[in-house]
Amino acid sequence: MGNSELGWNHFSSRHKIRKCKIVNAAINGKPDKKNGARLEYWAYAWSGNRRVQVTVIVQYARKTADGRYDAGKGKKIGVITAYCKGMNKCPDWLNDVRLSASDHSS
Repeated sequence: MGNSELGWNHFSSRHKIRKCKIVNAAINGKPDKKNGARLEYWAYAWSGNRRVQVTVIVQYARKTADGRYDAGKGKKIGVITAYCKGMNKCPDWLNDVRLSASDHSS
């Protein structure tokens, strides 16, 4: 579930992503960007002519890079945040639209 700084509790309130299908659409496939244990996945949502890119950040390691969080022996932290690119809060319509994962070609 996380807390106010990372995980579901963080991004569901702070960035208004309230449906698992949004995160699942992004992480269904290979990462779009990788920096060590930090993985970045992208998905696209659209409604009519409105479109947003959803970015999901995963820490695929026991600890965060800054060492503040530790999942415990043999565990991985997982999704730390998700947000709409270029926005503080995702639009209200996001939680009820079609989603498409990135084609992972970049």
